[in-house]
Amino acid sequence: MSLRVGIVGYGVVGKTRHKALDKHPDFTVVAISDIAFKDNNEVIDGIETYTDYMSLIESAEVEVLFISLPNKLASEATLSGLKKGRNVFCEKPPARSLAELYPIKVYLDEHPNLKLMYGFNHRFHASIIDANKIVRAGTLGKLLNLRGIYGKSNMISFNQTDWRTHRAESGGGILLDQGIHMLDLMRYFAGDFNDIHSYISNNYWNFDVEDNAYVMMKSDDGAVAQLMSSATQWEHTFNLNITLEKGSLVLGGLRTSSKSYGDETLSIITPSSVNKKPETELRSYDEDISWDEEIKSFAGVLLNSDKIENGSINEAIKIMELIEKIYKADPEWRARYYNES
Repeated sequence: MSLRVGIVGYGVVGKTRHKALDKHPDFTVVAISDIAFKDNNEVIDGIETYTDYMSLIESAEVEVLFISLPNKLASEATLSGLKKGRNVFCEKPPARSLAELYPIKVYLDEHPNLKLMYGFNHRFHASIIDANKIVRAGTLGKLLNLRGIYGKSNMISFNQTDWRTHRAESGGGILLDQGIHMLDLMRYFAGDFNDIHSYISNNYWNFDVEDNAYVMMKSDDGAVAQLMSSATQWEHTFNLNITLEKGSLVLGGLRTSSKSYGDETLSIITPSSVNKKPETELRSYDEDISWDEEIKSFAGVLLNSDKIENGSINEAIKIMELIEKIYKADPEWRARYYNES
């Protein structure tokens, strides 16, 4: 018998999750909430609908919640769902701030039977899966450095509301909204970073959240990472270079519903003999498997007691710790928004 699911928040991501859930035999969506239902009285194939997300959490007969709410509501909805005995899947970012995650961690430690997974979707892209296998196999040697650019052309897209531009509601700008994915991948490949330098800027769009973050980090194992997270990248860009002792991996583009980040590819570059061009193997990926693979992973956690390998509460805390360190590494940003000199 499939697990009964409630989707909390039915914007672009909520609808995308719904499509992926419908493909999986172990999940059945039975309830959906969204504030927009107040205006259109939407009926979705006989599924129970709510205008208030807390009403769904409190009332709906569901076993699993998928939460895709604005940042200011994410941690509250997650904790409320756990307290009602539901297993929870929550989209990124996990909260507006690191502090909002601590009560969730405490509750989970007290109730180990409950499962919580966060949606760090990029780990499930086919190119990332292949690159991770190569890095873990060790055939190209130790990881030396990473260089990532992840950018788009505005703080909000045509189909989004402007809460992302208000720090009180979002908790942060482009770094927290999109750069979090690239930071998560850098941690995935290289481990934790503790030596951090940054320049954080909001002088183009002039909101009280950052529109650019320029970051330099060093991992515990000596790997150096550079990140540019930008809302002034006029051509949408995803690019991650991973340099190892015996070659490099170049991840370019992502398969997404918008198709704005270009074709998803992985270049595997290995040096040839002296004075010859390096050899390059180019892999291309024609399908975005990430949503389906992530749902499959969560099903394994719920039904087979699989360990949460990607998106655990501990990893969510680690990534939010890193983001806070990056914000505070810029003295001007730290003084302005954290009241610390």
